[in-house]
Amino acid sequence: MKAYKPTDWLPTTKKEVEQRGWDELDVILFSGDAYVDHPSFGAAVIGRILEAEGLRVAIVPQPNWRDDLRDFKKLGKPRLFFGVSAGCMDSMVNKYTANKRLRSDDAYTPDARNDMRPEYPTIVYSNILKEHFPDVPVVIGGIEASMRRLTHYDYWQERVRPSILVDSNADILVYGMGEKPIVEIAHRMRSGEPLNGIRQTAQCVACINPEEGDIVLHSHEACLKDKKKQAENFRHIEEESNKYAASRILQQVGKQTIVVNPPYPPMTTEELDHSHDLPYTRLPHPKYKGKRIPAYDMIKHSVNIHRGCFGGCAFCTISAHQGKFIASRSKESILREVNEVMQLPDFKGYLSDLGGPSANMYQMHGNNLDLCKKCKRPSCIHPQICPNLNTNHQPLLDIYHAVDALPGIKKSFIGSGVRYDLLLHKSKDAETNKSTAQYTRELITKHVSGRLKVAPEHTSDRVLSVMRKPSFKQFEEFKRIFDRINREEGLNQQLIPYFISSHPGCKAEDMAELAVITKGLDFHLEQVQDFTPTPMTISTEAWYTGYHPYTLEPVFSAKTQREKLAQRMFFFWYKNEERRNIINELRRINRQDLIDKLYGKRK
Repeated sequence: MKAYKPTDWLPTTKKEVEQRGWDELDVILFSGDAYVDHPSFGAAVIGRILEAEGLRVAIVPQPNWRDDLRDFKKLGKPRLFFGVSAGCMDSMVNKYTANKRLRSDDAYTPDARNDMRPEYPTIVYSNILKEHFPDVPVVIGGIEASMRRLTHYDYWQERVRPSILVDSNADILVYGMGEKPIVEIAHRMRSGEPLNGIRQTAQCVACINPEEGDIVLHSHEACLKDKKKQAENFRHIEEESNKYAASRILQQVGKQTIVVNPPYPPMTTEELDHSHDLPYTRLPHPKYKGKRIPAYDMIKHSVNIHRGCFGGCAFCTISAHQGKFIASRSKESILREVNEVMQLPDFKGYLSDLGGPSANMYQMHGNNLDLCKKCKRPSCIHPQICPNLNTNHQPLLDIYHAVDALPGIKKSFIGSGVRYDLLLHKSKDAETNKSTAQYTRELITKHVSGRLKVAPEHTSDRVLSVMRKPSFKQFEEFKRIFDRINREEGLNQQLIPYFISSHPGCKAEDMAELAVITKGLDFHLEQVQDFTPTPMTISTEAWYTGYHPYTLEPVFSAKTQREKLAQRMFFFWYKNEERRNIINELRRINRQDLIDKLYGKRK
């Protein structure tokens, strides 16, 4: 393993700044996560990107917000700006379960302590900095800021909140992937230029006149009064975040206006390579010596090969944050990172994941890019796979083959989710179909560690349509292929499906039918979860408003604790302790037929 000096990390203390011979900093970043110098951790990426621009950057990870606030003052005032992020997750998802219970651990904190970040760190940190350094600009970003950039429903406070720009008092918000906008912000600040109009940013302004092409949303106050207006807003927000040529979005909040500028085009391969090829140590900061950071342990032997996801799942924030267009790294950059992973002292020859948001979307794109530039579909594969989408798996196979050929690699696992609807798709191109069949076989025979996890999410086509997921019949077809290949190859692997209860559109009888169908497939479900309404997803807007944002038709959602438990228990039909409750619930909704299917007919 390469030997690193303390100065190989970005500085986190005054002493570390002085060790570099610096008497002033250009940018100071505050993060709700521990500092892991790795391309999977946002603060490290932004810090390294700014460093590559010649700036002097420091990181203050998990500052103490409850004492005399010395963590916020210890590095003084930066020349350009403060950057603030809650971390790699929305802080409320990080801190609370779907049932709003406080989690006992925090995967992004040393030794998994659960008391190292406040609720809404973006708001807390930004306001502290504004109070103590009112003349220094504050830039907020990360998933918490990104998903809360406009009026949104907050499940944990059970209320509609305005843009996080209002509550944080920040000067500018970066949404989505931050490398390109943060560099432009830094360049403009260095040259004294105004910050307005920067792509992929949002600002709160006192007065602005709408221009031709702008989309003016219902005001925050109108959304407070009328849930249907909140639902109407969201369709525009989602469509514009997924378009090549998007419009500017305006929303009034009181006497101010939130201005959301269009996003940048997807990153090129060269730009993504640059971000991943920066001089990360790939290790936690030395201050954490002897302490375990669970999130790092999960990814330290993995390599991310692309960004973006065109699945458009209604409950997921990946496409909202990373975009629906795929940005792929070059083979050379991927191999360089694999070689870096191989140098880690505890690496035993096994890559835990060689994937992305969805493992099998590498280098996939529209055959005719001009059509993509006009498209505003949130998903390229729902309700059907777009005929313009190139679904060739050969580039991905080339990556797998190149990685597996490296001396020292015993096996590369695919730990990220696989879209089986892409594997089942029949293209008009014979070579594409050949590559897909080859990928499917190689995935199952060479890249599964005993269990392959996939996410059908439900069995009801009606619920799946709301989720923007394929029919469960496709999962059944994939299972047949999976089982056949296992028989042919003499393997004994398991297919592990993920399911969600209490999703908008789902009723108790849908869950009962799920139980019946999965029983027939001999599944005793383990990977299950209740739907958690997170900011800025179709599912959350439908859950809160009661309307589907695209059709404005009413949508039922289980909201009370009783309703949620009445759905969740069906996952565990095989447990004796749930049997009586399930039978009583099915009698209540007059579904004796489902009782008979689950537990046999009464004699």
